[in-house]
Amino acid sequence: MAVTAFDLPAGRTLGPHYHIIEFLGGGWEGEVYKVQERSTGILRAAKLFYNRPRRSQPLLKYAKKLYKLRACPIVIQYHHRGLATVHGLQVEFLISDLVEGEVLSKFLERQRGKRLPPFEAVHLLYSLAQGIEQIHFVGEYHGDIHSDNVIVKRRGLGFEVQLLDFFDLGKPSKLKLQYDVYELVDLFYEIIGGAAGYRVADANLKSIIKGRKRTLIKKQFRNAGDLRVALENLEWEE
Repeated sequence: MAVTAFDLPAGRTLGPHYHIIEFLGGGWEGEVYKVQERSTGILRAAKLFYNRPRRSQPLLKYAKKLYKLRACPIVIQYHHRGLATVHGLQVEFLISDLVEGEVLSKFLERQRGKRLPPFEAVHLLYSLAQGIEQIHFVGEYHGDIHSDNVIVKRRGLGFEVQLLDFFDLGKPSKLKLQYDVYELVDLFYEIIGGAAGYRVADANLKSIIKGRKRTLIKKQFRNAGDLRVALENLEWEE
């Protein structure tokens, strides 16, 4: 039986060791919740996986991918897996570190005009590009970069970012790494305010977004490293 939503309430138990604190976000493969370990009070994150037809062992693939990327600070660290009964079905879940911060979509909702000023927006994109670059460096990809999948926290002169979710599109390839770049650019477009923000954006921002035309994006940014270098070399007018 395919499940497309869990909608677990706060206070509900999850397996024998955890109870739900709040919903954090979701993607194609499942939903992420803040949970508390019942015996210790330690807060963790739990990702519950949808039981989709023709999907084999999604949690095992996900856990192995997290382990491969364990040295990448943008990736939340994996602890262990478990089983819980949800709506009468056996559901797999994965426990990982709970990171401080706010889901990016909610963070943007709180900003004036629901967008960030240009210089802050570039700093946020830079933090994301740096993190995704490390994933690309080990030959992996993310596959599902959007504002509901990013945890953000202001820190010093910039931002700390971490990823809530990955998407399994099969074996890594240049095309899948390139798709991550397209999604980074689309996310940047959202961060500056979408169409309204792009219309009034300066040349620096437009040089990154390129009208969201994938042929132009691909020509300059083949991976997240190319995007990071471009951001480091922006020249701002006085």
